[in-house]
Amino acid sequence: MRELPQRLTPPSDGAAIDTEIQLSRRAVLSGAGAIALLSLAGCSTTDTLDLPQMQLDNTVTGSVPPMRPAISVDRNVTGPDVMYASLTDGGFQVPAVPWQKVKPQFRRQIVVDKTGEAPGTIVVHLEERMLYLVQPGGDAIRYGVGIGKDGFRWSGRANIQYGREWPVWTPPPEMVQRKPELVKWQGGQPGGLTNPLGARALYIYQNGKDTGYRIHGSPEWWSIGQAMSSGCVRLINQDIIDLYSRVSKKNPVVVV
Repeated sequence: MRELPQRLTPPSDGAAIDTEIQLSRRAVLSGAGAIALLSLAGCSTTDTLDLPQMQLDNTVTGSVPPMRPAISVDRNVTGPDVMYASLTDGGFQVPAVPWQKVKPQFRRQIVVDKTGEAPGTIVVHLEERMLYLVQPGGDAIRYGVGIGKDGFRWSGRANIQYGREWPVWTPPPEMVQRKPELVKWQGGQPGGLTNPLGARALYIYQNGKDTGYRIHGSPEWWSIGQAMSSGCVRLINQDIIDLYSRVSKKNPVVVV
C-alpha cells in the first residue's frame, strides 16, 4: 500500500462518506441545472419540464406583429436643419427658416397614410393644418400649412390644373377693396421673395373652372399652423418647392 504524504492525514470513514454525499449532491444539482438550461434553450429535453408551470413567455419573437407599418426613406425628408436651410432657386436666395421655432408636427416628414386616398392625391386637412401627399405603399409625405380665415375657406374635391415657379400674384378686386394699398398690384406683382405666393403655386380647378384657390409658398413661415390667409393653402417656401417637384400638375386635390 502506497504511503500518503506526511503532511496529509487520511480521512476518517465518516469524512469520506460526507465527501461522497457532497459530491453526489453537487452532481444532482448540476444535472438539474443543465436540464433546465437545455429546456430553456429549446433542446430536445424540454419534455422533462412543464414550461406552463414555470410561467415563462415562450412567444417566438418573429410572431410579434410590428407596432405600425414601416415607413419609407426619402432623400428630401431629412433633418430640419437640412430641409429648411437657405437655398438658391430661380435666381433668388431663399432665406433659411429658423426651424426650431416651427412646431415639430408642422415640419416636413413621412407618416403612415391615414387618408385612404389613391397615391398622388393631395389631401388638405383644415382642422389639422396639414397637407398630405399620398405615396405608393401606404405612406404619405406630410407638410404643415396655413389656411384661410373663417369665411374664406373652401373644401371639396378638385384637381391641380397647372403650376408656376415664382408666380405673379394678382390680388382679386374684392381684396383691393378691403386693402386699397394693393391697387398698385392690380396688374400683378412679379414673382420674388416678398410675393405672397412664394416660390411656387399650384392652381386648383374644379370641373374645369378656376376655384380661385391656390396651394402656394409663403415667406411668412411663422404663419404655418395658423388660419390667416384669404382662403389659399400656404406652405413654407422650402416645402412648396419640395411638393411642387413631386406632383404632375394634374393631381387630384381633396380639402376636408
